[in-house]
Amino acid sequence: MGTYTVKQLARLSGVSVRTLHHYDEIGLLKPAFTGENRYRYYGREELLRLQDILFHRELGVPLAQIARLIETEGRDRLAILGEHREMLAERVTRSRQLLRTIDRTIAELQGEGTMDDKDMFKGFDPAKQAAYENELADRFGENGRKGIDASKAHWAKEGNEAFRAALEEGGVAEMTLVERFLAGNPPQEESNAPALERHRAWIGRMWGNKVCPPASYAGMADLYSSHPDFRARYEAHGAGFTDWLTAAMKAHAARLT
Repeated sequence: MGTYTVKQLARLSGVSVRTLHHYDEIGLLKPAFTGENRYRYYGREELLRLQDILFHRELGVPLAQIARLIETEGRDRLAILGEHREMLAERVTRSRQLLRTIDRTIAELQGEGTMDDKDMFKGFDPAKQAAYENELADRFGENGRKGIDASKAHWAKEGNEAFRAALEEGGVAEMTLVERFLAGNPPQEESNAPALERHRAWIGRMWGNKVCPPASYAGMADLYSSHPDFRARYEAHGAGFTDWLTAAMKAHAARLT
């Protein structure tokens, strides 16, 4: 087993040298020792800790919380791995159902089949949707709860086709921002404004064609940043996209006030 330099560990794990240096700087993953040549060296314990870190990252846990979780869980590694396995198995099961839902939707749009209205929502977790709603209500108070109720009433009236079109618009708005992120645009850059305004307008549309005030838009950024499910979703577009998106949203909200 032996030891690994930071470059060797980067090749082994797929984690960049820059990221490993950052983990060292914030105390999340310290090397076993530093040699006289000033190289960092990592042993078996550090590899196991890195695996723990990557498990937590895969599950959408923010870096700031990972060290606390690892240090304070107070359970043996088998218990932690068992918990990770259960969460990932649940995610795999739900992903398979969502894939079936997507395939059936594609088939219907191509004229190759039909699906019942209830089948459109198979694979989505009602408990998670309720949790998101409660978090929004807690964050925005009574007005938040009223907004959620108004949005539900609006889409119940508009119907499934309109709702599907709104979701498609949200996907386009999101990918426009992803493209700017991947192109290396700084989140505070004013040229991001049209893409962000489209995204803000989409949020308003999902709220029932209401205007999304700048303060609420910044509040949504805080929710995206703090909630592990949102982080996992946005990080799938590229490592660092969540922080880029939330910084861009807040910068845009500040320009509008």
